[in-house]
Amino acid sequence: MDTTTRGATPATDGDVLDPHLIRRRARLPLLALALGGFSIGTTEFATMGLLELIAEDLKVSIPSAGHVITAYALGVVVGAPLITTIAARMDRRTLLLILMAAFTVGNVLSALAPTADWLVAARFVAGLPHGAFFGVGAVMGAHVAGPGRRGQAVATMMAGLTVANIVGVPLSTMLGQVFGWRIAFVAVGVLGVLTLAALFRFIPGLAVRDGASVRTEIGALRNGRLWVACAAGSIGFGGMFAVYSYVSPLMTRVTGMAEASVPIVLALFGVGMTVGTLLGGRLADRSVPRTVLLGFGATIVVLVVIAVVGQWLVPGVLAIVLLGVASQVLGLALQAWLMDLSPTAPSLGAALCHSALNAGNAAGAWAGGLVIAAGWGYLAPAWVGAGLTLVGLVIAVGALGRAALGRTAVAA
Repeated sequence: MDTTTRGATPATDGDVLDPHLIRRRARLPLLALALGGFSIGTTEFATMGLLELIAEDLKVSIPSAGHVITAYALGVVVGAPLITTIAARMDRRTLLLILMAAFTVGNVLSALAPTADWLVAARFVAGLPHGAFFGVGAVMGAHVAGPGRRGQAVATMMAGLTVANIVGVPLSTMLGQVFGWRIAFVAVGVLGVLTLAALFRFIPGLAVRDGASVRTEIGALRNGRLWVACAAGSIGFGGMFAVYSYVSPLMTRVTGMAEASVPIVLALFGVGMTVGTLLGGRLADRSVPRTVLLGFGATIVVLVVIAVVGQWLVPGVLAIVLLGVASQVLGLALQAWLMDLSPTAPSLGAALCHSALNAGNAAGAWAGGLVIAAGWGYLAPAWVGAGLTLVGLVIAVGALGRAALGRTAVAA
């Protein structure tokens, strides 16, 4: 199968060796993947801002409407390893097109859902391709970017997701408030169609790795170190979500910010996420283990800072922005780490990262909610988050330390 970008002039041997030419030819494929990340990030986070409107229109309580968020996260957790494993022998470009088509259908069905139960089912469908898209996209991005630029390629794709928090989520929420919540999912469906066109035009074909099969994908799941890394990521990243899930009441009820200003804080958090993603990509290209440990450590420090200064407006907002930076350095490093731990199935490793992070989303929000319900206030989740991330760091240190000892023993 042709592995050059559609519409591009085939490279000569000399061209392939020119890193500047490789980077230029990688730009459009990486932008197509980033557009997919933008679409997915918009639908994932916009639902939270539309929850009250959904509940009112479908005549259910807000907690019941919250099941649509849970359903999407569950779709990610289930779909990432399942789809990546089943599609082990499929050309990566073809698989990306199928995944984005399924994502688009899920969002259109969400817009058309007549009842809350139908909406829950539609959000589950929309979530299924999420992790697999990022997993396969990470491998495709590394392929088009060339040697030594995997981290930056993955960061470019993931930047689409973080930019969604700056632009896509506020705009879709605004559309939903003016024209009804359904129009937000229609808009995401349009983004899905645009992404399909970009992927079809610019993404090259990429045959599966030699020996890739359902058996090798399942075999990668037998790697105990892979599951330890997933546990470290899920628990550690849950620390960020323990705070982020309650950032709105933290700002309004603790710092005294006007409710109308909360979207500004969320957009600034998105800016921090974008910076963290790009920074994490560069650091991971130098050393994945060091970046993993740096991401955990920085996230712990920022969470403690939020717990201490979060009651004051300016320091509190700055700390929230820094949380976006630190958490995304960690998230990018975790994805690279999981890919390294599954060399025979890199798409699966990258996809499992998104399963782990979405599991952390649910666990962090639950843990943060427990201390708020106990009457400890909206700063308490930051202490809980710091504790969760510390547990993740301990697990990661143990796993990386054993790996280093193993390499030393082999070298000896």
